[in-house]
Amino acid sequence: MIVFLSREKTYMKVVNTMKEGIHPDYQQTTIRCACGEVIETGSTKKDIKIEICSKCHPFYTGKQKLVDTSGRVDKFNRKFGLNQ
Repeated sequence: MIVFLSREKTYMKVVNTMKEGIHPDYQQTTIRCACGEVIETGSTKKDIKIEICSKCHPFYTGKQKLVDTSGRVDKFNRKFGLNQ
């Protein structure tokens, strides 16, 4: 229960807590990136594996890095004759 005081009046507000049994367990977890970065955080999932993190993402590093998803770049180059 929270009590608010003001010059005009005093009133109370009832604050409900979360319902039991409907929320997933929040636990400590480890996030591992393909570049080798390890981040400890809290999540509802255990041991998360990611491909790109803030340590290797081109937006944050300022370095251009080509991420080829199942040969799409090669397919584009063949389609438009850009092979050199």
